[in-house]
Amino acid sequence: MRSILLTAALLLAGPSFAQTSPPRVLRMATSVDAATLDPHATNALFTFLVVQQIYESLTHRGDDLKIVPGLATRWEQVEPTRWRFHLRPDVKFAGGEAFDADDVVFSIRRALAPTSNYGIFVDTVADVVAVDGLTVDLITRVPDAVIPDKMTRILIMDRGWAEANRSAAPQNFAQREELFAVRNANGTGPFMIRSREQDQRTIMVRNPNWWGRAANIAAGNVDEYHHITLSSDATRVAALLSGEVDFVHVVPVQDVARIRGNARLRVLDGQENRTVFMAFRQDTDELAGSDTPGRNPFRDLRVRQAVAHAVDVEALRRATLRGQAVPTGSMWTQFVNGWDASTNARLPLDRARARALLTEAGYPNGFTVPLDCPVGTYDEACQAIAAMLAQVGIRAQLNLLPNAQFTQKIRRLESSFYVLSWGVPTFDASYTLRAIMASRSMGGSASWNLGGWSNPAFDAMVARMDNELDPAARRGIMQAMHRLHNADMGHLPLYHMMIPWAHRQGVTITHRADNQFSVREIRVDAP
Repeated sequence: MRSILLTAALLLAGPSFAQTSPPRVLRMATSVDAATLDPHATNALFTFLVVQQIYESLTHRGDDLKIVPGLATRWEQVEPTRWRFHLRPDVKFAGGEAFDADDVVFSIRRALAPTSNYGIFVDTVADVVAVDGLTVDLITRVPDAVIPDKMTRILIMDRGWAEANRSAAPQNFAQREELFAVRNANGTGPFMIRSREQDQRTIMVRNPNWWGRAANIAAGNVDEYHHITLSSDATRVAALLSGEVDFVHVVPVQDVARIRGNARLRVLDGQENRTVFMAFRQDTDELAGSDTPGRNPFRDLRVRQAVAHAVDVEALRRATLRGQAVPTGSMWTQFVNGWDASTNARLPLDRARARALLTEAGYPNGFTVPLDCPVGTYDEACQAIAAMLAQVGIRAQLNLLPNAQFTQKIRRLESSFYVLSWGVPTFDASYTLRAIMASRSMGGSASWNLGGWSNPAFDAMVARMDNELDPAARRGIMQAMHRLHNADMGHLPLYHMMIPWAHRQGVTITHRADNQFSVREIRVDAP
């Protein structure tokens, strides 16, 4: 371990970092820090936002959201259930280790481990084998047309580094396990960590070993990247207005107009490929934290429908979110393969009907239930939802938790009722169908169906989706699965998120619907 740390120190102090002019620095403020540096521990937006600057994947999603080569230069489906990836030669990790097929095999198998939360990206993988030093075959249980899309999210680690530092298996994130890879990183990517203060500031500098610089594949010119966590909306906006930061990734909706009116600043906005939904605990006989001993109201469809009728999503969009939302009845956006207008309808606001349904279900006086929600981009919506539910007799006791604590709680299956946002990084509906809707037993540790909705007819359709080779027929199956889920109110979709970003003049960045950015593509004016 000492030799690894010494190597990193020498890299930072060596001539590769000598500059004749001041470094170009990008200071970015956001609301939530990466929960871990382990690239396979938790499939969360803000964690991936950090680790993808350090680690790389076989395929890369560019700023235009198209798939381009990453650590693989090309790939082909040599058989219906075999994908072959040809790896980039002469690539090194930040610590100087050579990259080869063994690292890819190790990383994909690591993503398949029980403690990995990235299993959804390798859910069809039966085996991975090294054909030679620079060729890898992925063998799938069923034909899987979206393997190249899935591989954009499987980040590659150096096998020797991970094993030498007792990080061969991913962190058990739900149980707060400590590993060397949680606080340290060694990737092939454009940046490497110089310092890190959890939930405060992570400073990254250029990786002198990055292959992409010599290949001239990136348009950016950033030498030093400061990833700053400012959980307070007011503090984050104040930092942008004062010039202390150059770019704000999460702009509070109430401040968009004020920032837009500042000639020194620019707002970038658009719909995100991310949906906010409510989840009900449905797999227990008694609802924890409720005042309904021996009963679980959410196991009754009428109660779930009552919640849907009680929530005024249009009021959320107009007042709470100040227009920065798209109300929906769909669990994924129109950007996703498998979206259909027929699944976009939602139950109307009807509080009288909600109260009648609760009475029919045996809860004429309503009931009490804890409602968990992460602090960040939609906690104001959670507060408004709790007030709306109270109007029909559902007394939602709101628990606003830091993002890491919230994620750990729901992953431990300790939440009775929660609000979550969910993106689709593969841009294919199978991602949500498998991770959110399919019975938890089908997805194992990769499942985010943490409310426990289960429908045998739905589960039976998963295999049909997997084995259907015709794209149109496959879309039809996915849409039918979505309609079945919505009819049973497995979850309650609320709205698609809008994602305003803001930056100072002199920063050039592309707004992306996946709410991600690669620092390697960002340009900043000379200081």
